[in-house]
Amino acid sequence: MEAVIAVFVLLFVLFLVLGTYAAVKAVGAAKRGVDRTIDQARRTVEDHTLRAKTFVPGPVSGVAQLRLRLRTSMRATQDALQAGASDDESLKESLALFQRLSAHGHELDGELKRLESEPDRATLAQRLPDLRARTERITQSADSLRWAARDRARRFADDDLDTLSAQIDLEAGALRHWTKDEPSVAPLSWPEAPAAEAEGGAARQTWPETPRSGEAEEPTRAAITPPAPRPTYPWQKKPRPESTT
Repeated sequence: MEAVIAVFVLLFVLFLVLGTYAAVKAVGAAKRGVDRTIDQARRTVEDHTLRAKTFVPGPVSGVAQLRLRLRTSMRATQDALQAGASDDESLKESLALFQRLSAHGHELDGELKRLESEPDRATLAQRLPDLRARTERITQSADSLRWAARDRARRFADDDLDTLSAQIDLEAGALRHWTKDEPSVAPLSWPEAPAAEAEGGAARQTWPETPRSGEAEEPTRAAITPPAPRPTYPWQKKPRPESTT
């Protein structure tokens, strides 16, 4: 009895641990989903705010344009590399390089964000060309990685499509095996009629004689061989003459 109770207690504890683990995993997944949604909403709000600042006259508009261009390029490159790295192992090294580039991008984005509230507009205008050059270098590197990954994926897709098309053509040819060219037989032609032998005579068309059968060409043989005369023996009696009376 005690053993049965111990088994039930052990099962209860096991189910309790499994339930707690599943609840923690569910809460963690929900929290990650909420954080992801919050991040997307925050990025959307920031992007709309930057687009609104691009219409503000002065150097602040240039800073907002640089931030917007930097964020758009880095985000697009990150999405392209992460999507391709799951299928292509070669993109993992490119993703590692992008992580290093992303550190410089975050540093530049933070500096641009602080300069948006800079009261000295003259100094900001002087520093704007250097900030634009740095942004150009980072975005060019990000764009190069992104387009290289897309070209690689498109090349693989084209190669797979070519192979698939060749296999489909072979299969279609095998299914239509009756349409293959068969050796054609030359049609029988009628012999040409000879020219008229005599002038004024009616031209008659003659046909070549068909070869006769072997029986007709061979000399005629008798169908039945005539009987040979029977030999006479001395012990045979002579036939009696029939009576005339």
